[in-house]
Amino acid sequence: MSVLPEVIAANADYAAEFGDKSELALPPARGFAVLTCMDARLDPAKYAGLSEGDAHVIRNAGGRASDDAIRSLVISYKLLGTKEWFVIHHSDCGMEFFTDEVIRGLLANSLETAALGPDGFHDVGTGPGSAEGDYIDWLTISDQETSVTEDVRRIRNHPLVPSRIPIYGYIYDVKSGLLVEVPSATAAGAAVSD
Repeated sequence: MSVLPEVIAANADYAAEFGDKSELALPPARGFAVLTCMDARLDPAKYAGLSEGDAHVIRNAGGRASDDAIRSLVISYKLLGTKEWFVIHHSDCGMEFFTDEVIRGLLANSLETAALGPDGFHDVGTGPGSAEGDYIDWLTISDQETSVTEDVRRIRNHPLVPSRIPIYGYIYDVKSGLLVEVPSATAAGAAVSD
């Protein structure tokens, strides 16, 4: 059964109470952006104390500094004035449970949803599959602290990112709700005066 009716009903309730939200400014009121994972257990509004209109939240699988995430961060700064950025990965991330080779093999065999077992992901469906997955860098994660540091460093060294923007690196702990700083990431993302 589809969740569509529930989503439309929830939206109608939300719109009925919309009120002053129609007056929110386009730039984020608190002047910062967050790059984080799409994992449903993460609620950036709650773990970062956000209200609507406060910050830009960019989400993708793993919270990785992909070209598209960097594109969004650059727009966030250049056109909408953010002055600080956070890269927040999390514990128990699904991106730790496979490699590029694994997902490429799964997609080549079948486009059906795979299952996660004690030995990793495996196909439960049958073909057809596609080799198009061979052309994607899946940005999987083998170590959270290393990946946060790599992502902050990639953003910091991007030619379109001003050196004066501080970039902080954290891991959200899905068991406690705490943000745990990755000192090597925050050091890599330290702002430098122009």
